[in-house]
Amino acid sequence: MEQLGGNRRDGRRSRAGFLTAAAVAASLTLSLAACGGSESSADSNETAGTYPVKVVTAEFPAKQQLGQTTLLRIGVRNTGRKALPALTVTISVGGKEGESSMLPFGYRDPQPGLAQPDRPVWALAAGYPKVNGSSARGGAETASPKTFDFGPLKPGATTEAVWKLSAVRTGSYKLFYEVGAGVGGTAKADTAGTEAGGSFAARIGAVPPNTEVKDNGQVVEVPASK
Repeated sequence: MEQLGGNRRDGRRSRAGFLTAAAVAASLTLSLAACGGSESSADSNETAGTYPVKVVTAEFPAKQQLGQTTLLRIGVRNTGRKALPALTVTISVGGKEGESSMLPFGYRDPQPGLAQPDRPVWALAAGYPKVNGSSARGGAETASPKTFDFGPLKPGATTEAVWKLSAVRTGSYKLFYEVGAGVGGTAKADTAGTEAGGSFAARIGAVPPNTEVKDNGQVVEVPASK
């Protein structure tokens, strides 16, 4: 089910939490492979200010199954007169365990003594995220492993980012996203006077999808009606 903008009232409190976690990640200078394959395109010299944008696409299936592959799509248009220094999207699973995790699509296991407490809810496919219409990988690394940098965005231009995800943990989750205009903290994205972002509610069931192997060896999902 498509959700455009998400639940802003609930999202504001949770987004504040996950942005705090992202700041902690930045201070630790962690860089996880799931968060992009190149360095950030912006620097501390980005022009300060508020940049008007519009979220034109926000899609993520509300009902999913364990092992199912889905696409998360977030499209942003620059509605202002100045180019965004860097279009960024910060992502986090909601709740205390999601906010404290260093993974954008993961949670922090509270069990003591774990060598790696951060566990995925969704596994990000290799080569993603991408910009829709491009075969090249998009979403450069930033100091925060939850923030993806898609580079400058010209006035009137639109960038739609696509993440290919596989559900690996059952349960009900909220996935929050925040759109930014830069990575230095001085350029802010704004949608009609409010923060640019939202949330998705997703339920991951325990029954894996039916699949079949094609002649070329590709594994594909089989519709339930087949």
